Amino acid sequence: MFVPFEELDNEARVWVYPASRPFTDAEVVEISQKLEAFLTQWTAHGSSLNASFSLPYKRFIVIALDENAQSATGCSIDASVRIIQELEKTYDLVLLDKMNISFKQGEYITYKSIADFKAMVKRKSVSENTLVFNNLVLNKDEFLSEWEVPAKDSWHARYF
Repeated sequence: MFVPFEELDNEARVWVYPASRPFTDAEVVEISQKLEAFLTQWTAHGSSLNASFSLPYKRFIVIALDENAQSATGCSIDASVRIIQELEKTYDLVLLDKMNISFKQGEYITYKSIADFKAMVKRKSVSENTLVFNNLVLNKDEFLSEWEVPAKDSWHARYF
């Protein structure tokens, strides 16, 4: 069952998918419609899942699930990955490549491979204070407080 993101408990599990490019305004509308339709019918062993999504910066897809009501199963997680794969194909995006890093350069969000990010560190194009997106956050609370942080405060610190 789809619920507004703001109404989910802070312990709701989250999955963050960084996009290889920004979504257009039209894509935001279409992606929102597709995700809401998917989450409305998303189930685990026949039980409805209380879930939502967010599209921060028109650059990320965040799916959140209230596991207090019903936990995800392997099949339901597979279904969520399939919708993400469908969005990749439909909109010519990369969403599932975990070997990329998203970070801010001013107000612009940059999406680079880990190798490119390491090279930027070496050239001092980014610093420990560069705002990075920690897409490994586990729940809504971490998403709200630890997702967008200086590199020194996330797993990215290992590159400095």
